[in-house]
Amino acid sequence: MIPIIDSKRQYATIAEKAEKEVLEVMRSGQYILGKHNKAFEEEIAKYIGVNHAVCLNSGTDALHLALRALNIGEGDEVITVAFTFVATTEAIGIVGATPVFVDIDENTFNMNPDKIEEKITPKTKAILPVHLYGQPCDMDKIMAIAKKYNLYIIEDCCQAIGAEYKGQKVGTFGDIGCYSFYPTKNLGTMGDGGLAITNDENLKNRIIALRNHGGAIRYHHDEIGVNSRLDEIQAAILRVKLPYIDEWNKSRRAHAAYYNELFKGVEGIETPKELDNTYCVYHQYTIKIENRDEVHKMLQENGIGAMIYYPIPLHLQKVHEYLGFKEGYLPKTEKNTKLVLSLPMFAEITKEEQETVAKTVIECVKKCLVKA
Repeated sequence: MIPIIDSKRQYATIAEKAEKEVLEVMRSGQYILGKHNKAFEEEIAKYIGVNHAVCLNSGTDALHLALRALNIGEGDEVITVAFTFVATTEAIGIVGATPVFVDIDENTFNMNPDKIEEKITPKTKAILPVHLYGQPCDMDKIMAIAKKYNLYIIEDCCQAIGAEYKGQKVGTFGDIGCYSFYPTKNLGTMGDGGLAITNDENLKNRIIALRNHGGAIRYHHDEIGVNSRLDEIQAAILRVKLPYIDEWNKSRRAHAAYYNELFKGVEGIETPKELDNTYCVYHQYTIKIENRDEVHKMLQENGIGAMIYYPIPLHLQKVHEYLGFKEGYLPKTEKNTKLVLSLPMFAEITKEEQETVAKTVIECVKKCLVKA
C-alpha cells in the first residue's frame, strides 16, 4: 500500500524534538495562549513576510474571521470559485454573505481572473481566490481588479504555505491571508489549527478579539465572537516543524518533477502545469485523465492511495442549491472535477514508490483506453 500521505514518516524526523516540547507544555500547566502561540505567531509572520499573524483553531475559522474583520455580512457578495473545499464558501455563508462563483483556468484549477469583472455588482465586497493544490493564483490580475473596484482580497492559502508568486509568498498580496494546519497540510500539526495574516494592525486586533469571544480585554465583550484559539500543544509542534517547511516543499517539487518525467509522453495522462514566475508547493500532485472514476477504483484495488479533490463542484452541492445553479453554469469547473485525480505526494515518498505509482497509473489508464 502506498498512501496518499504518510504522516508517520514525517513524525519520525521530528519525534524527539516534538515530544520534548509537548512534554514541556504538559508540565507547564499553561495550555491556552501560552508562550508557544506568541512565539509561533512571530516566527510564522517573519517566514511569510508579513507584519502580523494570529493563530486560530482552523483554516475555516481563519476564513470566517477574516470576513468578519472586514465587516462582510448579510447582503454582501464575495467572488470566489466552486473548485475548492467547502470551507471556502462555508465561511462566506456563516457571515451571511453570498458566494458568487467564477470559472477556473483549466491549466491551474484556480480562479480565472478574466471572468471576475463580469460578476461584480454593487453588492460585491471582496474577492476570495484559492491557491488550490499549492498553485499560486494570478495575483497581478486579481489585485488590479480589486484596486479598480475598491474590493477587499482574502486569500485562501490553506493548501499553499510557502508558495510564491513572482518571488512573494501567497497570503501577502491581499488584506488578509488564511492558512490551515490540518495534519495533512504541507505544514500540519497533530490536530486542528489555522492562521490569519495581515499587514493591517487594526485587522489583526479585530481578529484577536473575535477569536476570544469578541473582546480584547478579559471579561469585556464588545461583539459576538467565537472561541478559536490554537491549542498550545499544537503551537509547540508547529514551532518544531516550521524550520523544515522549505526543505519539505523543495522535496515535494522534486517529487512532482519526477512524476512529470515518469508520465512524459504517456497518452491519456495530463500532468500539472505551473504559471510562469510561480513557486508551486504541490500540496497535491493532480493529474487529469478520462475514465477517472474507473481508474481511481483500479488504483485502490492495487494499493495506490489516490484521491479525488473534489468530485462535486460547490455550486452543484446541496448546501448551495438555494442559489439555483444548474449543470453547465461553470463548464470548465464541471469538466475538470470529472477528470482530476491526486496521486501520493509527501516529502518522504521514495523514487521507488513513485515509480510503482506511475507504473500502476499508466497500466490502469491503458486498460481503460483499450476498453474505450
